[in-house]
Amino acid sequence: MRGLVLMAALTLLIGCGSAPEKQAEAPPPPPVKDDTALLLPLNRTSAKVVPNHLLGKSALPGGTIGDYDVDGLKYQLFVIETDSAQDAAILLLDLKATLKDPAYIAYMGGYFGTDAGGPVYVFAKAKYLAGVVGLSEDRADPIARQLAARLY
Repeated sequence: MRGLVLMAALTLLIGCGSAPEKQAEAPPPPPVKDDTALLLPLNRTSAKVVPNHLLGKSALPGGTIGDYDVDGLKYQLFVIETDSAQDAAILLLDLKATLKDPAYIAYMGGYFGTDAGGPVYVFAKAKYLAGVVGLSEDRADPIARQLAARLY
């Protein structure tokens, strides 16, 4: 009998100990599609896929960004492919919230503002969030229209 009581007590002591808790790891970001083919090819000097936080924005997922140079004038084009037009529209509003003095561009369904001291022209089309970084609105607009024509 004494052996059973001792075993029961030992079992309780062992059972009460807690196993070390595992830290919950954040899931890795979903793979990002390489949309380099959607970027304009003319004057592009490079393109890369950014796995997460495109443009350094924590609210943005990954996407594709291209660097451009026209006679010393440097700018970037970017494309983020989402699952739906609604997701792209939500990202547009998330990015708008980070822009200084965003102005609505009705015919593009987007915004023009500044971020980190530089101009940003951003719009949503279909399941894409896209834009031009580094050009004034009048210079970015025709390039944004050409980019929009490539998004389907």
